[in-house]
Amino acid sequence: MARKKATSSDVAEKAGVSQATVSMILNRKYNVSFSRETVEKVEQAARELGYKLPSHKKKKENKKEKLIVVFCPTITSPYYVLLLQGIEAVANEQGYGVFICNTQRDARLEERYLRMMYSIKPQGIIYACNPHPDYLKQVEEMAREIPLVIISNKEKISTVDAINQDNTEVGRLMARHLLDLGHRDVAFITPPLTKRQWQRSRRVEGFVKEFERAGLLGHVIIKAADETMDQKNPRTDSEYAMGYQLTMELLKEGKKFTAIAGQNDMMAIGAVDALREVRLHVPKDVSVIGCDNVFYSGIRRISLTTIDHFVALKGRDACDIIIRKIDTSDKFHEGIRPTSLYNIEYTPKVIVRKTTGYARTDKADTSYRKKNK
Repeated sequence: MARKKATSSDVAEKAGVSQATVSMILNRKYNVSFSRETVEKVEQAARELGYKLPSHKKKKENKKEKLIVVFCPTITSPYYVLLLQGIEAVANEQGYGVFICNTQRDARLEERYLRMMYSIKPQGIIYACNPHPDYLKQVEEMAREIPLVIISNKEKISTVDAINQDNTEVGRLMARHLLDLGHRDVAFITPPLTKRQWQRSRRVEGFVKEFERAGLLGHVIIKAADETMDQKNPRTDSEYAMGYQLTMELLKEGKKFTAIAGQNDMMAIGAVDALREVRLHVPKDVSVIGCDNVFYSGIRRISLTTIDHFVALKGRDACDIIIRKIDTSDKFHEGIRPTSLYNIEYTPKVIVRKTTGYARTDKADTSYRKKNK
């Protein structure tokens, strides 16, 4: 007579636990906590009885696991839209879903999403920016269990896969382009330079140091938005509005400059509109350079000179690394899985368009002037 097939009820009886406990342990429900003794007792009972999970449950679990989570500080910035497009393109090609955690640069919200990862158990996590400093250790620990990539600014974590960006080099390239065009008195406009957003300061530092190397110490005006701007929920036009407002403030203060560098393209576009509003010509009177090479920069009417650091490709690379690690994990048994660490960095380059030109030798009057009525 054929041996009766073991059921979860049989396992529960042998292990001395409830059927629900057997189901949660054998189905790896990690959001519920069990003692190591209980887990071992259930697994041992299942082995002795020859109990196996029904195949449809395995399929359901595998389907659930086809998920990559992206931590993103804002979904209103064209920079992050480019990044997400790169990530989603690769994920969709490989049959993965993408879930975006929009942290809004709020540490509490980021922490909340991090806690959720232990129950969601995605197959991979991508940080579209550097994690909050308070959670670096937690992110490192999570990366030991789940493939995790940080699209970083060359800092802090050396034990996690990263797509790096040397913001100091980006700032240096911006400055060198303006110096080569003869600009000696310039302004740099930027969102708040806070400790949390330290990567912005790196770009400013690279810019300023290049001017110092040229013997022009003190020739760069740094104009940063107030810290409260980072505490507000960003709008689609937030960066543009900051660029416009900061440029207007520079003009009203009577600052002398022949060029403006924007922390990003949207701020630079805001600067261009502010200059044109007071009837200053770009680039004849004032040159403007941005960074990121987002879509709007290439529109003919704008034609913004910028720095390209290949944002969409970074998104694709981050997702490629995640999927490569998932595939590698599936091919090796636990305990002999190979250890690897990916670190990719693109060399940024200047995209010269129509908003930069040679500095005026007679120094344009950049003091505030109202439109002629």
